[in-house]
Amino acid sequence: MTTGWHGVFPAATTQFHEDLSVDIDATQRVLDALVNDGVNGLIVMGTCGENNSLDPEEKRTILKAAVEVVNGRVPIVTGVSEFDTRRASAYARDAEKIGADGLMLLPAMVYVPKPHELVAHFKTVADATGLPIMLYNNPPAYRVNIGAEVLEALDGVKNIKAVKESAPDPRRFTDLINAFGDRYDIFAGLDDVALEGLMLGAKGWVSGLTSAFPAESVALVAAADRGDWMEARRIYRWFMPLLHLDAEHDLVQSIKLAEQIMGRGSERVRMPRMPLQGARRAEVTAMVEKAAATRPIGGK
Repeated sequence: MTTGWHGVFPAATTQFHEDLSVDIDATQRVLDALVNDGVNGLIVMGTCGENNSLDPEEKRTILKAAVEVVNGRVPIVTGVSEFDTRRASAYARDAEKIGADGLMLLPAMVYVPKPHELVAHFKTVADATGLPIMLYNNPPAYRVNIGAEVLEALDGVKNIKAVKESAPDPRRFTDLINAFGDRYDIFAGLDDVALEGLMLGAKGWVSGLTSAFPAESVALVAAADRGDWMEARRIYRWFMPLLHLDAEHDLVQSIKLAEQIMGRGSERVRMPRMPLQGARRAEVTAMVEKAAATRPIGGK
């Protein structure tokens, strides 16, 4: 039943030209660099990939470009974030044809479903594809919780295999494992509870700040995998001021600014998002520059 997915899966950014059209070449460079830095998989067009700011044709073009540049080196999991179930199912079918290795499926946007509606949405999209699916639970952002009753109702849907858990309460990891054993692969999905998730049994980490600091992210998960909690805590404590950015409303702008400062991409975002300004921009810049000057890899 398991996916085999494990380790660091950065939620990669989508890159834009100055006119805010999609920059395919720059997006491919970002993806290629992350793979070369040792990540275990890629989330393409998740939140940091600005999924809901992209046209349908752009999504498919970006996914084709991702499949091309990655060329099977790591799994590509693409976000499925649509306003209704019909469009989500259509994208799932197309993603499979294009060559994605899996889907990260969100509740339908805007409308807040009741549990039975959420189950129906997930089942319908799963029926549209043979790809393995990771459900994305983020109650603070999407105002709906993928609770135990929903996962119980989905137990018989064989290609729903994983859950990205982005609730800020680390007790969720233990509760899910106690309730379902290894039925679902659990991934930590909120950067500033990532180590807690790994310690409590998560198979991996869907990460935002990896886009700016991939080496440290890979080293953190590797330390956790081998049970070197002293080293994991050392990296995590260095990383934590930046990891808190993933829990903020302006996470996409902050992560893309960090990526730009580290020479890995551009901070350009599509409206209604706008690049950080004023005191907030100065604050995030100072945090990234301090982190870059004190990077923990290479010495204890």
